[in-house]
Amino acid sequence: MSTNNERPSRRLALLGDRPGSYAIARHVRMSPMKVRRMVDLVRGMDLNEALSTLRFAPQAASEPVYKVVASAAANAENTESLRADDLFISQAFVDEGVTMRRIRPRAKGSASRINKRASHITVVVEPKAAKADNTKKEA
Repeated sequence: MSTNNERPSRRLALLGDRPGSYAIARHVRMSPMKVRRMVDLVRGMDLNEALSTLRFAPQAASEPVYKVVASAAANAENTESLRADDLFISQAFVDEGVTMRRIRPRAKGSASRINKRASHITVVVEPKAAKADNTKKEA
């Protein structure tokens, strides 16, 4: 049994000691596959470019992703004193949330299952200087 009673820090897992911030939207009532399409679209983009792309995207999943990206940017401005113009989306991923199972009546007294899926959306923003430092370390 573990004697460590501290919960692991989510910030430590996502960012380590790098500057930046993150935002998480949990239990978004949308299929993770649909949300991943939008997250894959904006991953690695500059913040302002990503927000304008999400604002005008026709998919319904663009709205919750837009809100999470905007929240991560606001967190970075308020807690880390970073400028929104200097930020980019370094990490963005979608995990599967709780699935609500419902039943649909079918012929001859049988039933089929309806899965109402949910998602957890996580977005991490960092300054562009951190992006340049990471590429130098890899080379």
